[in-house]
Amino acid sequence: MEHVTQQLNQLLTRDHAVELDRQSPLASRRELFDLPDGVVYLCGNSLGALPRSVPDRVAEVVRREWGAGLVGSWNSADWTNLSKRVARRLAPLLGVQGEDVVVGDSTSVTLFKTMVAAARLRPDRKVIVVEPTTFPTDGYVAAGVARTLGMELRWCDPADPAAAVDDDVAVLALTHVDFRTGAMFDLAAVTAAAHDAGAVVLWDLCHSTGAVPVELDAVGADFAVGCTYKYLNGGPGSPAFVWVAPRHQAQLDQPITGWWGHARPFDMVQEFEPAPGATSMQVGTPPVLALSSLEAALEAFDGVGMDELRAASLSLTDLFIALVDERLAGFEVVTPRDHARRGSQVALRHPDAYGIVQALIARGVVGDFRSPDIARFGFAPLYVTHADVHDAVEQLVAVVENEEHLDAAYSARKPVT
Repeated sequence: MEHVTQQLNQLLTRDHAVELDRQSPLASRRELFDLPDGVVYLCGNSLGALPRSVPDRVAEVVRREWGAGLVGSWNSADWTNLSKRVARRLAPLLGVQGEDVVVGDSTSVTLFKTMVAAARLRPDRKVIVVEPTTFPTDGYVAAGVARTLGMELRWCDPADPAAAVDDDVAVLALTHVDFRTGAMFDLAAVTAAAHDAGAVVLWDLCHSTGAVPVELDAVGADFAVGCTYKYLNGGPGSPAFVWVAPRHQAQLDQPITGWWGHARPFDMVQEFEPAPGATSMQVGTPPVLALSSLEAALEAFDGVGMDELRAASLSLTDLFIALVDERLAGFEVVTPRDHARRGSQVALRHPDAYGIVQALIARGVVGDFRSPDIARFGFAPLYVTHADVHDAVEQLVAVVENEEHLDAAYSARKPVT
């Protein structure tokens, strides 16, 4: 037993963490990001680190394409196809084809139009099922869709969401990775179970894309929506994406029929004619600056396989959990330890979680807080290292031992937690 303990202690040293980083196939990717010196960035919140390629690309768009090219850049710089270029870059991370992905609106707007389109595929059914621990906007949007379409909103048991799907259910809408706990649904199994009951499934991939393989085509999924400002590092408020299974595209009937979703937008005709395929999910003029930032940010994924990303994510989260188990008392690891049920974050429950997160930030370790008592840490595999993980836990131990989190300066809630 003493020998086993000694081996474990050796595996939890900083030297071992550095060696894991040296062996990682993603080791060089961190250099693609502009991270401040002395900061360990484990934010599970909705803002990934800044890719070094983004500032120059945005400056080029502003100064040369907008400044010098003016309106002509819609043609000369091919702004009209910018969202399609971004979609092609996103597609390998989703296990799909680029022509089936549309990028441009906010996450909430994209959820609304997609949920309505999904519900309209089952016009004889009047129930939308959502699980109660979902990210709040998903529940808010689902309630709004239910009111708009005269449907019923039904809450399911997160332990078995498919059990709530009966002959009345049109849509099962789930967040693939729980935003608080990091618990992950079995995407293939839940999709198959809902299909057996005749329902359509809408997956929210905001806490998955860029860190967790999803393979939407392979599992026969229906719809998926996701943000691009988290693991994809597109920048604050960067646009969301929607994926529509090819088998549903001919029957798409989404509620926000804007001109960029028209088959011939510049004909300026009075009657709406939807563009073929998933393109009909587009609405208004694409946000060129935001899409240009995202296009540059996605270059960091070039040549990286999802299997490599997933292996790195699990290695980082395994190490974090092992260090917390070894060095910290009074914390509950609420994230599943089973790899098949874990996303790319670790959530720790503690009654003083908010103060702990704020004290950690003061020490240069950026995590975030989720109500009521969760200190959440996100592990972006492209730029978070095992040494970061070791250093973060070292600082967490110091915060608790010195009772820094009890300082009154860390008790007042900030607008963004």
